[in-house]
Amino acid sequence: MKFFTFTFFLLAGSSLCFSQHQKYTMAEAVNGLRSNLAVENLSQPSWLGNTDQLAYRKGNAYFVSAAHTAKTDTLVSLHHINLTLPSSGKLASIPSITFNDDRTAFYRTDSTYWKLEKNNTGWQVKKWFSVPAGADNVTLSKNQEVVVYTLKNNLLMQQGSRIIRITADQNEDIVNGVAVHRNEFGIDRGIFISPDGNRIAFYRMDQTMVKDYPIIDWSVTPAVNHLIKYPMAGQASHEVKLGVYDIRSGKTVFLNTAGPKDQYLTAVTWSPDSRNIFVGILNRDQNDMKMNMYEAKSGNLIKTLFEETSDKYVEPQHPLVFLPGSDKDFIWQSQRTGYNHLFLYNTDKGFVRQVTKGDWLVTDVMGFNARKNEIYFASTKETPLERHLYKISYDGSGLKRLDKTAGMHVGILSPTGDFLYDSFASSDVPRNISLLNTHSLKSTTLLNAKDPLRNYDRPEIRNITLKADDGTPLYGKLMLPADFDPAKKYPVIVYLYNGPHLQLITNTFPASGNLWYEYMTQNGYLVFSMDGRGSSNRGMKFEQAVFRQLGEVEMKDQLKGVEYLKSLPYVDADRMGVHGWSFGGFMTTSLMLKYPEVFKAAVAGGPVMDWSLYEVMYTERYMDTPQTNPDGYANAALFDKVQNLKGHLMLIHGTQDDVVVWQHSVKFLKSAVDHGVQLDYFIYPGHQHNVLGKDRVHLMQKVTDYFDLYLKKSPKP
Repeated sequence: MKFFTFTFFLLAGSSLCFSQHQKYTMAEAVNGLRSNLAVENLSQPSWLGNTDQLAYRKGNAYFVSAAHTAKTDTLVSLHHINLTLPSSGKLASIPSITFNDDRTAFYRTDSTYWKLEKNNTGWQVKKWFSVPAGADNVTLSKNQEVVVYTLKNNLLMQQGSRIIRITADQNEDIVNGVAVHRNEFGIDRGIFISPDGNRIAFYRMDQTMVKDYPIIDWSVTPAVNHLIKYPMAGQASHEVKLGVYDIRSGKTVFLNTAGPKDQYLTAVTWSPDSRNIFVGILNRDQNDMKMNMYEAKSGNLIKTLFEETSDKYVEPQHPLVFLPGSDKDFIWQSQRTGYNHLFLYNTDKGFVRQVTKGDWLVTDVMGFNARKNEIYFASTKETPLERHLYKISYDGSGLKRLDKTAGMHVGILSPTGDFLYDSFASSDVPRNISLLNTHSLKSTTLLNAKDPLRNYDRPEIRNITLKADDGTPLYGKLMLPADFDPAKKYPVIVYLYNGPHLQLITNTFPASGNLWYEYMTQNGYLVFSMDGRGSSNRGMKFEQAVFRQLGEVEMKDQLKGVEYLKSLPYVDADRMGVHGWSFGGFMTTSLMLKYPEVFKAAVAGGPVMDWSLYEVMYTERYMDTPQTNPDGYANAALFDKVQNLKGHLMLIHGTQDDVVVWQHSVKFLKSAVDHGVQLDYFIYPGHQHNVLGKDRVHLMQKVTDYFDLYLKKSPKP
């Protein structure tokens, strides 16, 4: 018996030792954080009505936590819903539910919306309304009496049993009610219902002047050509108007947005009293924006509230946010001082004051406490590598940090402003969620997630700070195998993006930022990643360093990283690889052709090869037009530089890519053939700009195999 016990503990101990040194499968490295290695979470957090009660989903139920008492109860479960549904209609899992308060809610299945109502006997489910099959962009008014949606290229409204066609454009190249300008300038929708529910503002986009572009569906025989409208840099762009439909009169007026027809309309905001609409009018050069105020009834311009200009570009990304209880006072987010900050305006007086200041930027406005005249926001004030939560008075005084822990914080403010849902992660905290009292700063923990990677062989992460040629700090991470031996020489993979609107390096979980990086360290690689100038959340000087010369400054910064790597005695400078996607694919290919001696192997996914083939809004912001900046476009173009290739390069592209269209890599391949240059190529049929789902496992195996082929030394016989 003693021998058995000893053997049992010996085996258990061996099993524990083994389990703490697990290797990732490729599937886990690619999709694990969304499947078996997902960090525990509370989904869909939202405050119920105007209360301090927080609802969230966990498993097949929604729970509610009272912020004042920290008491948690079940709000509604899958069992509750199925009790009132017929056998044929019972649900296999709880749907995504939107709560109005703790007694009313709704959810959607296919084209049908269902209403949930709680009475003395429990929750009751009944059919609410249905929209036609194919309806998209479904939007409900605040009072939920009006439903607006798009059907193909037109806009429709339902009110009770009435269905009203707001637009009736026969030409499918005229599109109503959708996000325009290819979702630039913070645009994420095309329908804007007034607060009182009586008017519907909507985008009308005329694309008839934009050239057709073919996207081929190869899954059918014969293949089918789907034409899209893709305005390329320097070419004709679409023309956008903003219509206002009056539900009571049944009439539509269009705002008198005078100016060139290809200007951009953004930051659409209704006044709280539903009388006026505010629109940011940005010229096509993107260096002059006017914030205009229009009368909703007539569509006439009332006045220009302010104007922002730049010698490079202005990029409005947020609508106006009115102070609680005011029809005149609002917060505007602007980068005019070099960092995104909050500015208080009044529709009568104009500019009132700058509320937040400093060499840091506001990343999110969470809301207000109307009783205390406070604004709550998230920012990079402590460090660009983290996000923290703050409050400040309307007059700019009393700035106070609310959280206490290092990491990336996301906050959702209660309607009263008295409590804050705070979810944060850091390099050593997978996720912690708490309810925070915004006055006392006392918190109650709702979730302290366990580390799902605790049994795996994890890399050593070294946080690196280098300096650009102008002295600007550059933040990066070097990842080393868990069994790292400084006496050995290792191959290195440099993973990069280094383009606008993305930041790779932050203090979050996992510390590596990506399990594929960790997979590579488990298989004998070092992995390095760094955000160079041009990437986001470092201020306008950092971002605009790339203006009119995309790729040049970014490559110089990435080569600072290479210089650092080569200084390390355990780095094999003859076995360096580089990998990136989209802008990162452009960077990867640029490095292989402009600095051909540096990397032995590279994989470029969905790469931009010539910015004149990319979309108007994004490209012209950073490069101006090909007509006004021919040298910048020529320097960045890669078709005529393919003959410089010395290392091994693989290109990968999705056949249905409507962001970086397939023509980029096809033309590059033609140039390679013309110059007698050999390279490797792989496509993913049916995928758009990103390869997702199970096929992404195949993709990353392809990438890994390519680096193994050219960067791992052949074993001695």
